[in-house]
Amino acid sequence: MAIRNSKKIRIGNIFIGGGEKIAVQSMLNKPASDIEGSVRQAIELEKAGCEIIRAAVPDMAAVKLIEKLKENLSVPVVADIHFDYRLALASIDAGVDKIRINPGNIGSFDRVKAVADACANKGVPIRIGVNAGSLDKEILAEYGSPCAEALVKSALTHVELLERCDFGNTVISIKSSTVPTMVEAYELMAQKCDYPLHLGVTEAGTHNMALIKSSIGIGSLLLKGIGDTIRVSMTDDPVREVKAANDILQSIGLKTDCPDIVACPTCGRTKIDLISLANEVEERLAGCKKNIKVAGMGCAVNGPGEAREADIGVAGGKGEGLIFKKGEILSSARFTSFKLLAENNPVSLISDVECEIVGDSLLSCFIPYIIL
Repeated sequence: MAIRNSKKIRIGNIFIGGGEKIAVQSMLNKPASDIEGSVRQAIELEKAGCEIIRAAVPDMAAVKLIEKLKENLSVPVVADIHFDYRLALASIDAGVDKIRINPGNIGSFDRVKAVADACANKGVPIRIGVNAGSLDKEILAEYGSPCAEALVKSALTHVELLERCDFGNTVISIKSSTVPTMVEAYELMAQKCDYPLHLGVTEAGTHNMALIKSSIGIGSLLLKGIGDTIRVSMTDDPVREVKAANDILQSIGLKTDCPDIVACPTCGRTKIDLISLANEVEERLAGCKKNIKVAGMGCAVNGPGEAREADIGVAGGKGEGLIFKKGEILSSARFTSFKLLAENNPVSLISDVECEIVGDSLLSCFIPYIIL
């Protein structure tokens, strides 16, 4: 996979761009006035694997949130600013690690320079964030729609303002809720500058659709070597954004400090309860930081082969199963009996039932009472 040669910049205690690993971001969705709730949510995000946390700063009172976040987190904090340059200056004084602001939206050039100079003095980068839904009216009139070319032109206009201030510690995002537009915009931007790019599909919707849109949009760009940080935007708990983002990175080989779980989708040949087995494996390995491949397979067609290629594998069949470790069979078992548990069948059973397997398909058991 060819990697775009982007500029390396520092955000707090991490680096992005220049071949550094892709950083996962998210944003607090508690009211900025709820400082205690916001800090609690930020701590949950950090525990979930979020590496950069952004918070809206809509007014001066919200600057206190930046201070509290810095006191309680070890990951970088980003202040999201719109229109009022004084909020940016106050956030910088409060110790924020990055500013998200569009220079063209904060008034005169003197204000832009004041923010750029303050950031330069503290080593604070600025992210320019262009969204299709808030495109400048003049650019929108020129192009007729928030197309990829319009998004790129808008971002470069903001970049030019910062460059006039001799400021180059810049990150760029150009988001659209339409996946093809988002992909095209980032591809165009990647050709026009070497600034790090923050990837995301904006306003992607609720969990399922946001996961699909983001996987296609973010994933396709990362596979082309484009992108330095990512956010999966969801109308949901931001902790789920973090899990989705890390899953995208893992699925394309950019995150390796976690298990790769392989499980077949099941079909009419499946002879074991593979769905429950696979879910249990995923739950038990949730905190594992090892780069291992674990396979759970349920039929004789692909099962033994996939399980054999995994570090640990289980292949189950009719009344029997194999356990593999790095291609070698550790153990095999043929099941001659099983038990129906009343706690798992409360509608039908009043007590556990022992069953014996006779031949390939016959069962011998005594069920004392069945609830009808």
